[in-house]
Parts: sequence; structure tokens; C-alpha cells
Amino acid sequence: MKFARLPQFGVGLRAESEARASFPAADLIVGLGTLGLLYVVARVGAESLVKFSPPDVIPTINLDPRNLPNYAARSTLRMFIGLGLSTVFTFVYGYAAARSRRAEKVLVPLLDILQSVPVLGFLSVTVTAFIALFRGSLLGLEAAAIFAIFTGQAWNMTFSFYQSLRTVPTELEEMTTLYGLSRWERFTRLELPSSVIGLVWNGMMSFGGGWFFLAASESISVLNRQYTLPGLGSYVASAIAARDLRAVGWAIVTMVIVVLLIDQFFWKPLVTLADRYKLELSAGEERRFWVVDLWRAASIPALFERVVRPFAFAADRLLSRLTKVAPSREHKAASKTADTIFNIVVSILAIGLLIAAIRFVLSSVGLKEVGHAALLGLATAARVMALLVFSTIVWTPIGVAIGFNPKLARLSQPLVQIFASFPANFLFPFATLGFIRFGIHLNWGSMLLMALGAQWYLLFNVIGGAQAVPNDLREMASSIGLRGFRKWRFLIGPGIFGSWVTGAITASGGAWNASIVAEIVSWGHTTLKAAGLGAYIADATASGDWPRIVLGVGVMSIFVVALNRLLWKPLYRLAQTRFQLS
Repeated sequence: MKFARLPQFGVGLRAESEARASFPAADLIVGLGTLGLLYVVARVGAESLVKFSPPDVIPTINLDPRNLPNYAARSTLRMFIGLGLSTVFTFVYGYAAARSRRAEKVLVPLLDILQSVPVLGFLSVTVTAFIALFRGSLLGLEAAAIFAIFTGQAWNMTFSFYQSLRTVPTELEEMTTLYGLSRWERFTRLELPSSVIGLVWNGMMSFGGGWFFLAASESISVLNRQYTLPGLGSYVASAIAARDLRAVGWAIVTMVIVVLLIDQFFWKPLVTLADRYKLELSAGEERRFWVVDLWRAASIPALFERVVRPFAFAADRLLSRLTKVAPSREHKAASKTADTIFNIVVSILAIGLLIAAIRFVLSSVGLKEVGHAALLGLATAARVMALLVFSTIVWTPIGVAIGFNPKLARLSQPLVQIFASFPANFLFPFATLGFIRFGIHLNWGSMLLMALGAQWYLLFNVIGGAQAVPNDLREMASSIGLRGFRKWRFLIGPGIFGSWVTGAITASGGAWNASIVAEIVSWGHTTLKAAGLGAYIADATASGDWPRIVLGVGVMSIFVVALNRLLWKPLYRLAQTRFQLS
């Protein structure tokens, strides 16, 4: 693999060797599309600056379907802002965890805990704080909703990026040292390109996860107060409260249209570009997509690149100089004394926080309540594990088939994207009616509802892992006659194992989070409740019972961290040491 000492700037959609002759229609379409997008963003963003003074001045939701385009635009803008924040967080947090041995000891367990904290747990703390920060403006509630969306997106992307950095082929790492690349050059020339396929597919899945918690972030019932933010999620929540199936149907139609538009104009172009960064020795079939071709045919993007290129080049050189690695420090042994001091300090802080949390909980609830929450955690854990087994058996072969076949990927991606991005809780009213009619207890029905929101994490990771398997290895497997079980044992299994582990971890975290809205569902004044930790936390959050909120979130965190330490961490180590494509 050849490392470029000079960065190849641009948006990746137009290379010199690939550029086609521009034509006026392409420039007109690209220009008008860009201006239209900027206008919509400015118009919708201005609606976030209106007055907000609860309980006197608060937003209301009108179930007239003519309001849905505006609600959809506002929700979509929040989703993309959350995605942008999640991407920045992913690069900073994932890189620090993967490249610093000391930071990894703190950041990875902390990521386990953050992933296990339900969205309602974050909302309980942040809503009041953001409203106080932006007093008198709706921007505070907007910030709280975006932060909730961020917490539904960031952890999955961070785990994917961390796993990709830890499984970069060893010979390529050694080559960056041989060439004397700085940390910035190593990141932009090797680490980011090698992780981009998994990052795009996990970003797509995280975006879908954000839709799942949209209703919870826009129609907030927390600490005995109700806050409503205009958007698709709050529209559905209001329609459910009013038992208006017609409004729910219009919201579902709007959601499908929004998902299709985002898939066509955002995710499919990104997937097309990500395929160019596959680490392989032989060229596979080149992905093509009409939006990418249209962009390449226009001259406006090339003009923008020529304007930006000098500034980007100067920034790249500056960052390269600032992050230059001294040869003597590259192999410097870590200080055992410093490691010991670091471990002691971290342990003292962790024990101190744990003791403070235990004292806070036990001062209001007894040990009997703690045991009750632990039993509820076991019930939810059983549902999560059943979901993981089901998802692995069903979706792993489907994800490999999609990842290995570009034609099938082109046909199936819109369907997969719709299923994954469509908020499953939009369908909960129909599921609730079905459970009531057929007498299905939510202890069983909640497993289906959790699967609707969490199984896609595993599918998308498997697809990304299968697409990242180099074509030369696949061609070699075909040439030596690997078929059936032997092909899975020697090529497919090792090739996707790291991605499967990432998908299983994030699916597990997604399932725990989904339990908050899956173990207690409503239709009008009818409420169904399952015996589980998710319903426990939802009840405590709605009533503002802080000791039980902390207890429920703490028990859920213990379950998730224990599962990660005992099961997923050994599997991660196995992926890093035995199943690297080196």
C-alpha cells in the first residue's frame, strides 16, 4: 500500500482521474439543491429561537397532517446535528481509547457504562439544566433533545471506530513507523481510511437508533413535568395519547418518505465512497450511484475544492508538524511506577463514586428494593440474550450475503435502511392493540418490541465487516474451492468476527436501552407493563423518584458492564489477536 505524503483533499466525490466533463444541468441541479438545503436549515433553525417559558409559554402539537413537513424537517435537523456531534465524539474518544493504554483502562469501561445508561436517564439530568442554561428560549429544550439523540447514536459509532483502530493490520502500522508519519498523517492516511466502511454502516445504524428514541426526546415526561418539542416524535406521542390511528398512519407515511430521501441523498453516496477505502490488493466491482455521478459531473464542487485546497493543505502540514513522533519515544517503555499511581487514583475515584451512589440509594430505599431491582434486571437480561441469539442466527448469513454481493447490496440497502431507520416505537400502538386483542402478555411481547429496535445493530455491523473483506482473499478462497462450512470457518468467520463482536455489543446496549420503551407501552388510557428493569426505570423517571432512578440505572450499568467484561472483552481480544486480516 502506498502512503501519500501529500494529502488528497476534496470531498472524495471527484478525483482527477474520474472527473467527467461538466454540463450546465448538473451545475444547476447541484446549485439549486445546495441553496434549497441551506434555506430549509436556516428557516427551521430559526424556529428554535422562539420564546419558551413553562408553564405559561410552551409549544403545542397540532395533529393536522399539513404540519408534518415542518415537524419532519425539525426532527431531521436535530438528528443530523446529533450525528455531527456523535462523529466528533467518536474520533476523539475512540482514538484516545485505542491509542493510549492508560486511557483505555478508564474510557472503555466508562463507555460500557454510558452505553448502558438509558436515554431517559440522561434526560432526567439534562432537561432542567439545559432549560436553565437557555432561560426564556426554546433553544434549551432543543439542546436537551439533541443531547438525548446524541446519547442514542454516539456509543455504537465509538465502539466501531475503537474496534477498527485496534484491528488495523500490523504490517501497515509498521509501515507508518518506517515512513516516519506523524500521528495526524497516520490518522488521515491509514487509521481513518481503514475504519471508514464500518464507521459509515454504524453511523447509518446509529442514525436509525436516534429515530427510535425521537419520541422520548421530543415528548419528555420527566420529574413530574411534561415538555413537548414540535417534531415527528412528539406528533406520534400526541396521536397515541389521542388514540388517533389516522394521525399515526400519516406519521408513518412521512417517516418512510424522510428515510428514503436521507438514504438517497446521504447514506448511499457515503456507502459508495466508503467502498473506495477497502484494504485489498485486487480491484473489485466499482460502486456507482446517481448522486455521486451527478456531483462529479458538476463544476461547482471542483471550484469549491480549488478554493479550499490551499487552506486545507496548510492545516494538514501544521497538524503534521504538531503531532510529529520522535523516534526515541516510539518504543519507549511505559513506567511501571506511573502505571501503578494511575491505577490507584482511578480505583480511588471509582470506589468513591460507587460508595456515594450506594449511600444515596440506601438512604431512601432498603436492601429489599435493591434485590427487587436486581431480579427485574435478570428478567430484562434474559430478554436481551434471547434477542442476541435470535439476531445472530437470522441476520449474520443475510448480512454476509448483502456485504459480499454489490448488486444485492444496491437492491437491499433501501429496504434495510427503512427497516433499521424506521422508529419501531411508531409501530408500538399497533402492537399494543394486537397484544390486547390476542391476550399476549407484555413479558413476551416486549421481546418482539426490543428486537425491532436492536437487531439492526448486528446486521449493519456484519454487512460492514463482510464488505471490508478484501476481494483478493475472496478470489483466493474461490480458486482453492472453499465452499459451505469450510468457507465460513476459514474466510467469512474470521473476516467478520470483529465486526460481529462490535455489532453484538451495540445490539446488547441497544436492547437494554430499548427496554425502557418496550417494557411499558400505552394506547390511550390503556397501559401494558412487563416485569423488567426498563419498566422500573421508566416509572421512576416519570414520577421523579431520584433514588429509584439511580438504583435502576446503576443496576442496568452493572449488568451491562459485567456482560462486557466477562463475555465481550475476551471476544474483542480474540478478534485483535487471532482474526486480524493481516
